[in-house]
Amino acid sequence: MQDLGKSRILVKDLKDKESVQSVFLVKEKNLGVGKTGKPFMSLVLGDNTGNIDARIWDQVDELSKEFDTGDIILIKGSVQVFQNRKQLIVSKITRQELNSFQLSDFVLSSVKSPEDMYAELMIYAKDIQNEHIRMLVLSVLEDPEIKPMMFKAPAAKTIHHAWYGGLLEHVLSIIKILKGLSEHYSFLNRDLLYFGAIFHDIGKLWELEYEHMFGYTTKGRLIGHMEIACELVDRKSSRIMGFPSDLKDVCKHIILSHHGKLEYGSPKRPKFIEAFLVAFVDDLDSKISTLNSFFTSERSSGESWSRYNDLFERYFLVDDLKDKYK
Repeated sequence: MQDLGKSRILVKDLKDKESVQSVFLVKEKNLGVGKTGKPFMSLVLGDNTGNIDARIWDQVDELSKEFDTGDIILIKGSVQVFQNRKQLIVSKITRQELNSFQLSDFVLSSVKSPEDMYAELMIYAKDIQNEHIRMLVLSVLEDPEIKPMMFKAPAAKTIHHAWYGGLLEHVLSIIKILKGLSEHYSFLNRDLLYFGAIFHDIGKLWELEYEHMFGYTTKGRLIGHMEIACELVDRKSSRIMGFPSDLKDVCKHIILSHHGKLEYGSPKRPKFIEAFLVAFVDDLDSKISTLNSFFTSERSSGESWSRYNDLFERYFLVDDLKDKYK
C-alpha cells in the first residue's frame, strides 16, 4: 500500500486560492454543457475527511476517458470559492492504481466505534423474549463470517449512513427508537420490532460492495437486499428446532415491507402495526441521517440558508438551533 505521506492535502484542509496537487477518490462524475455550448465535467471528490465539488473546463473529452467513478486520481488544480462554498478547478488528472492505496484513507467511517456499537446491539438482541426470534437473531449476529461484515458495511451507497460502520449505526439507532415506542405503546410486540431493526437491511451485507469503492455487487443488482435477507431467514431458521412457519412468514413480511410503499421498492406494504413501525422508523432515521450530513456540509459555508436540496425539494435553514436557543 502506498504511503500518502505529508504531500497529501485533505478535503477539510483545502483553502481558498490554494494550488493543489493531491489524490482523491472520485465519488461522482457527470458531463455537462455550459451556456456557451462548451462541455464541462462536474465531479465530487472525497477522502476520509469529507467531499468537495470539482469542475473541469478544459480538455474535457480527453480527460473524461482517463478515469471513472470509483477511481483514485492524482489531480492538479486550485481551490476557489463559488457561492460561498469551496470547489476545486482541476487542470490535470492522473489515474492511480487502486491496490496502491488503503480505501479507508478515502471513505468516511462512523464516528462511533464498531466494536462498541456491536456490543450494545448484542444487549438488545439477548433481551429478546421469544426464544425462536432470539435464536434466529443471535445465529446471525454471532456468525463468525457475518460479524466482521457488520463492522464494515455501510447502510447505503450514497444517501444515508454511507460510511464504514454505517449499517451498524443505522440498526442501533432504529432499535433504540423502537425500544422507546414499545415502552410507550404497550400493545406492541417488542421482539418483532427488534427483529425488524436488525434484519430489515441485513441483506446489504451482500448487496453492497465495500471492500473497494462503495457500490453494488452482482448479487445485489440481481436479487436485492430484501430477498437476500429472506433467504437468510430461511437458512438460519431451518436450523432452529421447532421454528414456527407462521412466525417465519411474519418475520419475512417485516423485511419485504420495510420500504413502506410499493413505489419505494417494497414488494409488500406493511400489513400489521410492527411492520408499519419498522418501515416508518427506518424512513425517519434515514432521512435524519441524510439531513444531518447535508446540514453539516452546508454550515461550512457560513451561510444561514442552504443550497437547494434536490432530494427534499427545498432550501433549509441550517443554523445550529440547538446551540442558538439553548
